[in-house]
Amino acid sequence: MSANASGGSGRLIRWLGVASLPCLLAVGFAAAGGWLSPHRVTPNTMLAALRGVDGAHPGFRRNHAKGVCVAGWFEGNGQAASYSPAFAFDTKRVPVIGRFALAGGMPYQGDAPGKVRSMALALKGPGGQEWRMGLNDIPVFPVSTPQEFQALQQAVRPVAATGKPDPLAVQAFRAAHPWLASAGKALAERPITSGFENDTYLSLDSFVLQGVDGRSTAIRFAMVPEEARFADMPGKGKNASFDQLDEAISAHPLRWTLVLTLAGADDAVNDPSRLWSGQDKQITAGTLTLTHLASEAGGDCTDIVFDPLVLPEGIMPSDDPVLQARSATYMRSFAERSREKRPRPAFDPAVSPSEKTGSESVSSEKAS
Repeated sequence: MSANASGGSGRLIRWLGVASLPCLLAVGFAAAGGWLSPHRVTPNTMLAALRGVDGAHPGFRRNHAKGVCVAGWFEGNGQAASYSPAFAFDTKRVPVIGRFALAGGMPYQGDAPGKVRSMALALKGPGGQEWRMGLNDIPVFPVSTPQEFQALQQAVRPVAATGKPDPLAVQAFRAAHPWLASAGKALAERPITSGFENDTYLSLDSFVLQGVDGRSTAIRFAMVPEEARFADMPGKGKNASFDQLDEAISAHPLRWTLVLTLAGADDAVNDPSRLWSGQDKQITAGTLTLTHLASEAGGDCTDIVFDPLVLPEGIMPSDDPVLQARSATYMRSFAERSREKRPRPAFDPAVSPSEKTGSESVSSEKAS
């Protein structure tokens, strides 16, 4: 194998490790949809592919396993109301339950700065309406279909002999999907902020706003922090990013702006692996304010399935196959973990620093 081939495989493995990904769970199979063969891609085979990469960790989410609950509110500013009557685009404050997490299925993984971070939110509207979001701090999803995602997981799963992916399998996947180079470049060049509290989180998938006048507008959206810092990295320790988040939110409320990006004529609405034009129109729709954290050991977010197909009136899913596929896998994951004993999470904001040090030792033993 040539040095270039080895180097290319190594780079792919690095960003796939990063990108095994926020959206890992973001790719399942809508069993009732009828657009995939149930013998090839199903919620069960998708979850098995995830386990093949990070192992089995009963009681935890199958992706974004290491996380913490958060709560606050969202207040719209009315600027998007002409595009959709969705409650979030009104000017009323609504409660929010959310979760910050690291991508991947390993609940006791360390907090390296380059890890993909996620923000999941459930905005609670009137009449039982909700808007659930699954956002990640990467610019694109690495693949465009559920079939590709499952094949990707199978290509990068560690082999018993080395504990690392088989370079030949990775090389074969790359050869069959040459467009991965552009997605990998976007992922590798993404800016990395100092922590959860000042990161930008993107929907990756597209949605459609339905106006009262019958107009439909395809969008992607992002939560943009009040202040992004790129110089300072979190301190050392397995839970450094979570500790930093805890300190920041204890000092003052954390705020993000909801920014809607309207699809242009040449933007790929149904392909989350492709970037949109930097010239697209954007609308600032409101402000997210988060005020406190809570452990997943009984926190309000623990039993929420952050299914991005839970949408309020006025917002519809696009025909993005990845988005359409997520719901069934999310629900299957929840069904599995709800039957399992609830384990101790890796991070608990209520635990003192000395106790956290002790729990990290326990966590390391469980992870080994």
